[in-house]
Amino acid sequence: MEAADNYIEINKHSWNNRTATHLNSEFYNLAGFLKGETSLNSIELDLLKDIKGKRILHLQCHFGQDTISLSRLGAEVTGVDLSDKAIEIARKIAKETNSEAQFICCDLYDLEKHLDTQFDMVFTSYGTITWLPDLDKWGKLISRFLKPGGKFIFVEFHPVVWMFDDNFEKIDYNYFNVAPIIETENGTYADKNADISQSYVTWNHSMSEVITALVNNSIALNEIQEFDYSPYNIFSCMMESEPKKYRIKHLDNKIPLVYSIVGTKK
Repeated sequence: MEAADNYIEINKHSWNNRTATHLNSEFYNLAGFLKGETSLNSIELDLLKDIKGKRILHLQCHFGQDTISLSRLGAEVTGVDLSDKAIEIARKIAKETNSEAQFICCDLYDLEKHLDTQFDMVFTSYGTITWLPDLDKWGKLISRFLKPGGKFIFVEFHPVVWMFDDNFEKIDYNYFNVAPIIETENGTYADKNADISQSYVTWNHSMSEVITALVNNSIALNEIQEFDYSPYNIFSCMMESEPKKYRIKHLDNKIPLVYSIVGTKK
């Protein structure tokens, strides 16, 4: 575990390094977003339902497009992220779009030092928990910031996806959380040809690990769904089988790519 002891520093640098590229990428479509387009997908919109007047805590928000999209739907939203560069941009975009979304920059596990309130809803989505070593701490955090009866809405890439090599030809990684995964990449998922390089530390989390982290921390599970597509074209060998539904070309609909959980704080 020693090599990953400074994972926060490594990952903060990694996200700071990507932020400018992401901001200018077609993937994040900032121009469309500034004109009022939502960054939320149908999967999470169907789970969120009517959020007008709700107080929402958005965990691991990057530069805030989803946070601001939630606020455009009438919610009072606070976004949290590790990357100071991303949060700086989030605040600028919020100002530019007249959004009242608030942002906090900190390591997620330190959030209690920065926030002392409870929310109607906690939301987090797509590529978030892979950056966290300890899901029990994550479950405690969600429970701490949810009002009794409050909802947890979670959409994430399926753990099966993270087992494969980059070309989805063989199993390269363990399904279970056995050790930190320390890697370096050129480019970034939002622009694979970008002239940037960064190291990062991630962890794979099985479905049982996620579910246990929630139920052990007073989150009752209402609904779990699995989807045979991703709304994002971020993996190798993807094809768009229907609008905004991407699958691995040679695997078609044979594997789950995304799952969602809705839970309620007891």
